Amino acid sequence: MTDTIHRFSNAADDQSPLDIVPVAGRIGAEIRNVRLSGDLDAATLGAVRAALLRHKVIFFRGQHDLTDQEHEAFAALLGDPVAHPTVPVVEGSRYLLELDSKEGEAASSWHTDVTFVEAYPKASILRALTIPEAGGDTLWANGVTAYEELTEPLRALVDGLWAVHTNKYDYAGTFGSKDSKRAEAYSKIFASTVYETEHPVVRVHPETGERSLLLGHFVKQFVGLTSADSQRIFAILQDHITKPENTVRWRWQVGDVAIWDNRATQHRAIADFGLQRRTLRRATVAGDVPVSIDGRRSRTVKQESAEVTDA
Repeated sequence: MTDTIHRFSNAADDQSPLDIVPVAGRIGAEIRNVRLSGDLDAATLGAVRAALLRHKVIFFRGQHDLTDQEHEAFAALLGDPVAHPTVPVVEGSRYLLELDSKEGEAASSWHTDVTFVEAYPKASILRALTIPEAGGDTLWANGVTAYEELTEPLRALVDGLWAVHTNKYDYAGTFGSKDSKRAEAYSKIFASTVYETEHPVVRVHPETGERSLLLGHFVKQFVGLTSADSQRIFAILQDHITKPENTVRWRWQVGDVAIWDNRATQHRAIADFGLQRRTLRRATVAGDVPVSIDGRRSRTVKQESAEVTDA
């Protein structure tokens, strides 16, 4: 390793065969001169996997040949692709979720994908189809560096803390919807089956062994704490994770692909693009059940039809 590795935590690995350009100091890197497809060679795929673990989110420009079918085929190289548990897939696809924003709608709140289920996805692959002339960037935050920077008293608190995650929440408020009927309709789909799952606030990464803070907007409450205390502690920890030093911001272009380690990051879209269209498609790869520092595994505490819940 060169001295560059020691100057900032997100430096490129000089042993990698890839052309890697870090985007921010703690998270995110662009990989150049790689064409993503379902038949990517084993050596390049291995290097991409290693870069994903190192940089937490990786970006590829100009992937214009990546069709829906190739998108799904590439996702299968990273693991077992899975559809969203409640939202229908893109017509003609098996796993793809379309994020088609109208009137400034976007997931403009920090979250980790699908944490309301036990074995939430280990990775997401997002492809840009239609991008606003300005606005609509996406931010990612590094949960590992956030944990590493905690003071000892806060670390002692979170090491044993668990949280309930659920998909039943204020969709309109989170996604910035101005159409109440549209928001209500989508919310019914999103929470057609209501999930509640207990996860450790500190997850041990199954591949790197790193400890990462697991929070985001699906958190309902901390186990054993009141709602009021949960809100206060959540705000402290969430603000710590998403402070600018722990983040990277990506300005999308049509044909871009972003891949992120969903076990070690949070992300959010920036809903600043007014009436411009913003359309992306996402594949996700099946993950494993999170494990806490003391070896306990996440567990589902509720999974039932919304009709039963609302009865």
